[in-house]
Amino acid sequence: MGALMVQGCSSSAGKSVLTAGLARVLARRGVDVVPFKAQNMSNNARVADGGEIGSAQFVQAIAARAFPTTDMNPVLVKVNHRGSDVIVNGRFEPEISEVSWVDRTPFVSVAVFAALDRLIATHDVVLLEGAGSPAEINLWGCDLANMAAADAADAVVLLVVDIDRGGAFAHLFGTWALMPEPWRERIKGFILNKFRGDETLIEPACKAITDMTGIPFLGVVPWVDHGIPDEDNASLNGAASGGGDLQVDIVRYPTVSNSDEFQLLAEVANVRWVTSPEEITTPDLIILPGSKDVFGDLAWLTANRIGRRVVELVGSGTRVVGVCGGLQILGTRLSRESQTVEHVMGLGLLPLETVYGPDKDVRSVSVTLNTDPFGAFSELAGITFEGYEIHVGETRRDKQGPVRVCLDGNLGFEHGLALSVYVHGMFENPQVLGALTGRTDVRSLSQCLDDLADTLEETLAIDTVLSLIGEVHD
Repeated sequence: MGALMVQGCSSSAGKSVLTAGLARVLARRGVDVVPFKAQNMSNNARVADGGEIGSAQFVQAIAARAFPTTDMNPVLVKVNHRGSDVIVNGRFEPEISEVSWVDRTPFVSVAVFAALDRLIATHDVVLLEGAGSPAEINLWGCDLANMAAADAADAVVLLVVDIDRGGAFAHLFGTWALMPEPWRERIKGFILNKFRGDETLIEPACKAITDMTGIPFLGVVPWVDHGIPDEDNASLNGAASGGGDLQVDIVRYPTVSNSDEFQLLAEVANVRWVTSPEEITTPDLIILPGSKDVFGDLAWLTANRIGRRVVELVGSGTRVVGVCGGLQILGTRLSRESQTVEHVMGLGLLPLETVYGPDKDVRSVSVTLNTDPFGAFSELAGITFEGYEIHVGETRRDKQGPVRVCLDGNLGFEHGLALSVYVHGMFENPQVLGALTGRTDVRSLSQCLDDLADTLEETLAIDTVLSLIGEVHD
């Protein structure tokens, strides 16, 4: 059929979630559809083909019932304390990472358009997602993710705006007005997203915008608790309550990574993201998530005394879980070599030492938790979950202290009230979430995607969208 692209008037307009929902809608109609985002800036990544892609494109592939590949997100930019790491075709490229954003464009564009060509050649529909806004006029010369990708795919464009923020109609008209005429012609529909209220109140404004631009509104999507992993980390701002009895505090470091894996947990527990020791009061569980810069984030934990607060609470009976970088932080010592050998002390809650080397582990895994059946995490014993590793460093037991290996291959450790795992994905497993919270109404990711697709079927003119794709490519 062709290509369809979801662009937004801003970041956090809901592009990633709507793209995932549309992918599931099309897949349920028997369409061979795959996602694509030319260039993504996010510390939330998943494993595809043994390489890294943005979490959003991984979830969109699952929504499309397609096997995730690095072609779906050929360029991923991950931010750290020093700048950014550029991942091209799933692999870290240190030389490109040292080049400025503008100057790296010629190097990465080859990978971007080659990947897009491969997807177009092998699938009926490529569902593209833009980045930020296509009207960032200062970036037009190096913006591969918006209209450059739309032109390369000859895509129909749907422009999405977050109406919950206010100013939605000005955003739509301003974005359209800034574009040159050939780009305007690609936009075939507007979508209002995250709407709460009486739709009749916005009908006059929709008509006025259509009269001024010639572009129809193809739907008003309501605010929904979709449960889809959040690419933009918007859920990190303030508390996210699922109304559950379990109080969970997750530490938000400056370069937190893979924070999206706690989205489903927030549906069934009372989750708070914390950035100061005063915010951590009396949680039932503390989580130290992944980190893009473990040494930098550990220094931050020490400086603002969150690390000390975590140790105090564990000492008084609170459970703690470390994931990936959080595993390393819970240990006793971390070491790495640059010009000199650097040693730093962890929180010391697990007798573990992590040594950094040149290699990065990136792989999908299936693991079974072997926690102590009589210990603090006995409810997790025997649960198998699918997950992925993305980390630098190897961790081994410190001979000076006892610790239980709870995931084979030194991928997980347990001692007392502390549990740590290298494998991401544990908190996306319904059985794990049910065991931790006592809830029986835990949705799987697939259920969340189907629920979202049901909403889009009810609120968007899906048949019109499909006909638009066909018209452009007939």
